[in-house]
Amino acid sequence: MSTSGNCVAALALPLTAAPDGVRLCVRLQPGASTERIVGLVAEADGGVALKVAVTAPPAEGRANDALLRLLARTMGLPKRDLSLTRGAADRRKLVHLAGDAARLMPRLEQALAPWSKPA
Repeated sequence: MSTSGNCVAALALPLTAAPDGVRLCVRLQPGASTERIVGLVAEADGGVALKVAVTAPPAEGRANDALLRLLARTMGLPKRDLSLTRGAADRRKLVHLAGDAARLMPRLEQALAPWSKPA
């Protein structure tokens, strides 16, 4: 498991524990017909990302905001605990989920269980 910010997944999930929370690797599809979590996808660097589709366009941060809202709702976390660490203008993003990593990891693994197989 890496803490350098790379999207290297442990247990085939796009999650990495950080000192102040958990980092989640995401591949965003803006301008989709529906908002949904598509599933897990393999990245070119050998990592895994959670593919998420949002209806918002990739302009003025609207797709990023829609992404954070959808993730917060799916994971049962307040939106204020989620922030973009990397990728504000890219489809590949690193989302930081603030909190105690030891408590967050099991909760997030359970929330991602329906998508635990590659899409």
